[in-house]
Amino acid sequence: MTPLSRRHRRYSTATILLITLLSACSSTGTPRGITPVAGFELDRYLGKWYEIARLDHKFERGLQGVTATYSLNENGSVKVSNSGVSTKTGKRDDAVGKAKFIGSSDVAHLKVSFFGPFYGSYIVYELDKENYEYALVSGPDRSYMWVLSRTPQMDAKRYEALLKIAKENGFDTDALIKVAH
Repeated sequence: MTPLSRRHRRYSTATILLITLLSACSSTGTPRGITPVAGFELDRYLGKWYEIARLDHKFERGLQGVTATYSLNENGSVKVSNSGVSTKTGKRDDAVGKAKFIGSSDVAHLKVSFFGPFYGSYIVYELDKENYEYALVSGPDRSYMWVLSRTPQMDAKRYEALLKIAKENGFDTDALIKVAH
């Protein structure tokens, strides 16, 4: 093998590894058995949502009073503004990203990004379709889950009913962190 072909082979391997790594960091799939809400109406979903509970992740660790506000960008994508207060510092932590539908805009399966070209799934799999007052949201796998509400507190019976749905869908509801507002 010539030095040039060895170098080409090494670069090709590095390129494949880089593409594989980027793909792993950017997962827009749906967990097996999770079905995004059909008949989804983005204009009704826009606005402020309160995080009632979540599974723990580094990017939200130690945050309370977490909200997500969705609005339209001029280009038709969705502006995602997340905000929470650090329990350690008392300071507000804000993150702004964008979301786009993966398929049809009436199916609640979007991809969201807070850093450049890396996207993750945002799947609304349970929704109060009458009033858009509560939602269950999943990420690309069952390690991501949020209980959202239009109000900072949720009726205990409603919360328990949503936990039952989440548990039936394979989420570890015992690991949920309740968010104080």
